[in-house]
Formats: sequence, C-alpha cells, structure tokens
Amino acid sequence: MASRHEFEPSPLIRHGRQRSRSPIFSLLRWLGAALAVVLVSALSLAAITAQQFTSNVKTVELVGQTAGPPPEIGAYEGGFNVLVVGSDVCEDGSGCNGRGSSELNDVTMLLHVSADQTNAVAVSIPRDMVVPIPSCPRQDGKGSNGAMSGQPINVSLFYGGLPCTVLTVQALTGLPIQFAMEVKFSGIVNITNAIGGVPVCVDGPIDDRYSGFSVPAAGTYNLSGEQALDFLRTRHGVGDASDLARISGQQLFLSSMVKKLKAPDGALHNPVDLYKIASAVSQNTIVSSNLKNLNVLVALANVLKNLDLSQVVFVQYPGVTGQGGIYAGKVAPVPSLANAMLAKIKADQSFLPGKTGLGSKADAAAPTEPSPSTSVPATTATPTQAPEVITGLRGQSAAEQTCAAHR
Repeated sequence: MASRHEFEPSPLIRHGRQRSRSPIFSLLRWLGAALAVVLVSALSLAAITAQQFTSNVKTVELVGQTAGPPPEIGAYEGGFNVLVVGSDVCEDGSGCNGRGSSELNDVTMLLHVSADQTNAVAVSIPRDMVVPIPSCPRQDGKGSNGAMSGQPINVSLFYGGLPCTVLTVQALTGLPIQFAMEVKFSGIVNITNAIGGVPVCVDGPIDDRYSGFSVPAAGTYNLSGEQALDFLRTRHGVGDASDLARISGQQLFLSSMVKKLKAPDGALHNPVDLYKIASAVSQNTIVSSNLKNLNVLVALANVLKNLDLSQVVFVQYPGVTGQGGIYAGKVAPVPSLANAMLAKIKADQSFLPGKTGLGSKADAAAPTEPSPSTSVPATTATPTQAPEVITGLRGQSAAEQTCAAHR
C-alpha cells in the first residue's frame, strides 16, 4: 500500500511530442465564467434553449454537496467558487493519436468571486504540478481510492472523476468549492465558431510543428475552430517552450474572448449567438447537479457579467520546474508565494500579479484605456482601495492587452 502514497511516473502521465489535443481545454480557465454568462443569458432569453440545456447536460454530485434553496433569478448573495476542468477524454471511437483510454484533467481552473461581488480571480493550476490527492470515491460507486501524498494534479479526474478533482483543489487551496464544470474537447470548436473567433495578438512569427499552430508574422489574428485549439496548446512556439509558458498564452486568449463577449456588439447581446453557444455547452459539459438549476445559473451569470474587466484577474498557481525528488520532470508548488495569493483570495481582497506569464508580454500598441467597444459597466459596489501587486506572481487582468511572446 505504501507505493500508492508515493509519486512514481505512470503511463497515465502523458507527455511527449505527439499531436495531442488535451491542452486545448485550457480554453476553460476563464471560459467557465464566460460560458456561464453566455449560457444563462441565453436561457433567460429563450425557453427552448433552457429546455435543451436541462435535457442535454449531464450532472454529477460533489462530495458533501448541499443544494440549499435556489436563489431568485437575478440575485445571488455573497461570493462563490467554481471549478472548471478540461477533460482530455478521447471521444473518437477509433482512438485519438497521443492519448490512451484514460481521462485526465489537463486543465484545472478555480474561479473565485468575492463576497461583495466586486472582484474575481481565476487561478490556473499547472497540469504537472505535484500535489496531495485525497481519498476519493470511485466513479462506479464501489468504495474509494486511497489518498496519495504526491501525484500530478491531472490524474485526479482519472481516479475519481470531477468530484475527486474538486476534493483535490479544495485540499490544495483551502477554499470550499460550491460549483464545478467539466467540458469535453468537442465543445470547444463549436463554441469558438459560434462567437465568430477570438482576436489574438502575437509579437512575431510562430511555427510550432508539435501543436500545428503557425502564423507568418507579428499581428492580430482572429482564431476559431481548430486554429484556436492549436494556439491554445502551443508550447514550443512561445516563451521558454514550457507548459508554464503555454498557460500565459491561454490567459491572453481568454482575456480577449471575454472582452469580445461583453462588448456592446458581442454575443451577450445576440440571442442567435447565445443559442448556439448554449447548445454547444449543453452537449459537451458535465456539471455539478446544483448548476443544472436555471435560477442558480442565471443568478451566477448576473454577478459575473457585471464585474469590471479590471477587477477580473487571471493568475497561475505559483510553481517552479527543475526540482528533484517527486518533482523531477514535473512542477513543484512555491508555498510562500501561493500562501500570499491564497490569503488575498480568502480575505476577498483584490490583487494584481507582479508580471505577465512566461509566454506573453504587454502589448505596447494597446490603448491605455478600454475603447468604447470593449468597455463594460462596473458593478454598483467598488473596491475601497487599489489592488496590491504580489511580486513574483504571474498573470494579467482581463482589462490588460497582451501579446503572445514568440520564441
């Protein structure tokens, strides 16, 4: 039994240079919040969409989940935490190149909204970060898997499904998670197509033969479908070619997507687009059962869509490579920096990362103020003090304009 409590390289941990599709699910690092806004806006506009969602979406019970009375539509009191997981499960009956039959969570993102609903932070946990995994109920309902003191977090979905990943992130962060969502590969192409693509800035040519993403020169490109997926999984074409560099590229993609969705001419104001997105989400998503309640969805979305972009922050859970022992070839947490970040989150205090990610940089050509087409109304409540900058923490706010830093 001792071997189950120690980290050993496993066939489940898939790396290498295959043309794998699993990293695309980092689209969901802030897309969980964005899709909630889009989805429930559609539900509030069209009864047929609501009916389709409730009939299509699959649900799962979280460990210790308490439903409680549903809020009234348009009202949700206090803060909340939503875990968004991107699954790399193979949906092709003939098999997927570079992926076995195991299902891993290559993307794990925790969205926290403060109790006063004035700020939010999306924490992306690197898929290779080695963390303790608690005992988790088996998905077949027959007993539980034993706890493990050190495993990459992306095996938690395999060991116990979405509830196990929720338990793992709760143990890592000390934050209770009320809601959770798992999204499959096939939904991402449809979603990016439904919103007409996402504009992405790159600071030079990128030609990543491993992910398949290629652009000839610096500029802004409107990405959708397969091309968007290739960008989201590009690693060898940006920054230092690490998985940590890929995270920052994904953050800038999602920041741009959120701006587009919330713009006056964006999908949030187009019932046809909302219907398409809601349909794509409902057919490719597993949610905690308390998210199937339409009143809950609408209430959460009304909170999220009113957040000012400057008060929405994407950050990478602090980690470092190049360590030995159980962290060899993986990512080791940086406890001091992580604790400083988590203290701010638990206190509902807004903060800003001290620097952009390894794979992105500030866009020097971007305007210092949001343009009229991308500005959004602020919430009625406003923070009482300027956000503190946490030195060493990587990420960006949703209001920032960044470009992918080519190698």
